[in-house]
Amino acid sequence: MSDSQKVADRSTAPPPGVNSVDRFFKISERGSTFAREIRGGFATFFTMAYILVLNPIILGSAKDKFGHQLDAVQLTTATALVAAVMTIIMGVGGNLPLALAAGLGLNAVVAFQIAPLMSWDDAMGLVVLEGLLICVLVVTGLREAVMHAIPQPLKQAISVGIGLFIAFIGFVDAGFVSRVPDLANTTVPVQLGGTGTLTGWPILVFCLGVLLTIALLARKVKGAILISIVTMTVLAMIINSVADIKAWGLTTPAWPDKVVDTPDFGLLGDFSLFGAFGETTAITVVLLIFTLVLSDFFDTMGTVVGISAEAGLLDEQGKVPNLGRVLLIDGAAAAAGGAASSSSATSYIESAAGVGEGARTGFSNLITGGLFALALFLAPLLTIVPLQAAAPALVAVGFLMMTQVKHIDWDKYEIAIPAFLTIAVMPFTYSITNGIGAGFLAYVVIKTVLGKAKDIHWLLWGTSALFLVYFAINPIEQLLGVK
Repeated sequence: MSDSQKVADRSTAPPPGVNSVDRFFKISERGSTFAREIRGGFATFFTMAYILVLNPIILGSAKDKFGHQLDAVQLTTATALVAAVMTIIMGVGGNLPLALAAGLGLNAVVAFQIAPLMSWDDAMGLVVLEGLLICVLVVTGLREAVMHAIPQPLKQAISVGIGLFIAFIGFVDAGFVSRVPDLANTTVPVQLGGTGTLTGWPILVFCLGVLLTIALLARKVKGAILISIVTMTVLAMIINSVADIKAWGLTTPAWPDKVVDTPDFGLLGDFSLFGAFGETTAITVVLLIFTLVLSDFFDTMGTVVGISAEAGLLDEQGKVPNLGRVLLIDGAAAAAGGAASSSSATSYIESAAGVGEGARTGFSNLITGGLFALALFLAPLLTIVPLQAAAPALVAVGFLMMTQVKHIDWDKYEIAIPAFLTIAVMPFTYSITNGIGAGFLAYVVIKTVLGKAKDIHWLLWGTSALFLVYFAINPIEQLLGVK
């Protein structure tokens, strides 16, 4: 080998780890630093800390079949505990910058679809069963095989769709975009602000936050996203102290009366694994578990692929590193959420905020998980960041993920149309799962009509069939007589 070749090899080789922690998490090998990982951990926490407020509101506002409600303080503790433990486990075991917490959408299914049919213990038991079933699918290799069977352009479309979806979430959470009230008697579903115009100080904070974030990103300032979140939180606290503001949303940017609070672990272990079968029909139970599994399965798949792609961690075949362990931990998180009565926990797309801040390894999860652990005792302090200060990060990350659209061959309709549907359906239906399902079905149909059915992996046939059931669940329930 020539000297020039040796130099070239040395220049492309990953730098050696500076210590055992660096080598374990491959921080230097993945082109990251401890500072980036720490910033990323903080950014991810602040963009998903809302779950500490929102999950207790969703679950606590619902009643089970017997009229019982879950305690909000206990729900907050359970939510923080599961997020802390499973995020750290994902960091150490999966080595991806992927945080976990109670899944939005899944918690609504538990609260408003499952709980009214049975007791809370029985409902959470179904969540545990869902998590265990997902773990079985991972152990058998089926879940990983499905992910590997997806064509690379569809994986890129999933990432782009998630980018639009997460940006939309940011606009909605901040109040920049809102749902038009039904009483307006219009076919327009959303509007600018709350009344068709931007009004109020909170919206100003969001708009300034977006401008600050994109300006810092354009200048390639290190810590751009985290700087924006902290700056806008301070500004929001100042505005809140001097202006007459009726509501900021879920969190108010005001210094709390007390910084430390005592956690209440009263809900841990309150679940009945098979109690649901005694409260309703077996068919109903099976369909409920199917709904939970399918939503969790493909939401996680899209999130893992999207985050890994944005972090530049996919290999030449588009495969995610440590995928088996990542999926197993995610399944265990679903079961842990049910066992703690905080609903199914899943991987969070808001982890993209940490990736946008430079996180590339599971070390950032130690920071995010540690902050959730602190939230067990410091919840009043750590939940003062209003959505208007955190949401600009989601908009910025949406842009970063959107850049992968350039890798899709838009002249090749057999992949372009499924990719388009995947990208469009996610934000328009507010669901990662729906977007993946639309893309899968379109891909199978187009390949078939073009006489290329043999090119379709058998697992895509199977998952597409499941999505047909998923989209047609209501008429199927009517045919089976399920209420």
